[in-house]
Amino acid sequence: MRIGTWNLEGRWTDAHRLLIEAMDCDIWLLTEVSERLSMDGYHLHRSKALMAQKRHWAGILSRRPLIPMPDPHPASAMAQMTDLTVCSSILPWKGSGGHAPWIGARHVDRTEATLIDLDRALPRSALVWGGDWNHALSGKEWAGSIGGRRHVLDLLEGRGMQVPTADLAHRIDGLLSIDHIGLSGDLACQQATRFIAQDPDGRRLSDHDGYLLALPHA
Repeated sequence: MRIGTWNLEGRWTDAHRLLIEAMDCDIWLLTEVSERLSMDGYHLHRSKALMAQKRHWAGILSRRPLIPMPDPHPASAMAQMTDLTVCSSILPWKGSGGHAPWIGARHVDRTEATLIDLDRALPRSALVWGGDWNHALSGKEWAGSIGGRRHVLDLLEGRGMQVPTADLAHRIDGLLSIDHIGLSGDLACQQATRFIAQDPDGRRLSDHDGYLLALPHA
């Protein structure tokens, strides 16, 4: 099984579709998802809330049928398959502010409040949770805050989750990824890789690169 995550930055063109096809993933945890997004051969579930006009916070693409579940937070989308629950989330970034869907005056408070909602809703087994977490899990912190990172790490540790993307590079030299795919402790990862989000002519398709996991079961 191949699982990918990518922040589409609200864009959707034939070049985006071709890149997703080329990555050959069974499941995608997408963020900043255009209302135009459509993929043959995939089932699609998006968060109800919009982060901007015609742009959903999060979405899930799957080759297998999805059973949509209530959004665990307005900036997340969640769905079930036969043997997995999958969730795609955006967590607060440093300049996100305290307006909806975020709660709290400080970034660390907004991150904590969001994670409390997610922790209540996410199952503890057979879970794939990822998306744009806006935090590196070690090293220099650029998009989030050290306090916010601490809350993310506490949730992961409390649930016994692994994040194989944690040590992969950000597109900016010297930084680690803020886009992640986490797995509950009963799931295993064979390989984690980054892909550069550009078209064949070298033009960037998003301000985020994408990340892939290979799991040993279909």
